[in-house]
Amino acid sequence: MVTLVLPRLISYEGAARRSGYVVERNAATLSRSYWLVMISGFLEPVLYLFSIGLGVGSLVGDLTLPDGRVIEYAAFVAPAMLASSSMTGALSETTFNFFGKMKFRKLYDGMLATPVRPIEIALGELAWAMARGNIYAAAFLVIMVAMDLTTPARAVLAFFAAILVGFAFGGLGMALSTYMKSWQDFDIVVSVQFTLFLFSGTFVPATSYPAALRWLVEATPLYRAVDLIRALTTGSAGWFQLLDIAYLLAALALGLTIAGRRMGKLLLK
Repeated sequence: MVTLVLPRLISYEGAARRSGYVVERNAATLSRSYWLVMISGFLEPVLYLFSIGLGVGSLVGDLTLPDGRVIEYAAFVAPAMLASSSMTGALSETTFNFFGKMKFRKLYDGMLATPVRPIEIALGELAWAMARGNIYAAAFLVIMVAMDLTTPARAVLAFFAAILVGFAFGGLGMALSTYMKSWQDFDIVVSVQFTLFLFSGTFVPATSYPAALRWLVEATPLYRAVDLIRALTTGSAGWFQLLDIAYLLAALALGLTIAGRRMGKLLLK
């Protein structure tokens, strides 16, 4: 038993260490402009919350949840902004930045001259993307608690949910980036991302859409992320949220699998 398990554990530890080196490399090359990008990425959902959640919310009034409880519109919109922020932070790192490093800077070619493998590069880049997404999530949840849109205990649960959301979109983002040929291809990514932002139960309940469109909306990854975080921040979580978690875990596994294989095919020629 020891001879079977020990080599596997050593292999896992070595892979984690090599992925950590990728994270360290990214941290060591931070620039001032990067922090400006991070600040702008955080301010966007906050401004949406104040302008739509509070401004439009004063006109919309309260909303009734599926379980019959009534909440203010800002409390309905805020978790959707958190999910969207987690998606945006993860995709920014794993699409534009990842593509630039792989296609133009040829950074990963040098890494593969070392014992680092393609899947370990993917895991390292995903972990780095999550560092950015987690900062967004934590800061946004502090604002939600300060505005009395959720409780501290629910905010902690929502933070872990936001981590899962970031991982899922980060994996999908890396997988998509391996198929991109030029910067113009990212126009499609931005268009899809904005469409998801508008039509994932972000500003209105999914039940407001026609039946056919509703099923399409509920099948999107951002809707599942919004549904999970909203259920946690409003205290309406139930067994159905296990479907949200399973969906996001499946998206993460699919994205990492495709990214690892595609990177191996593109870089190990």
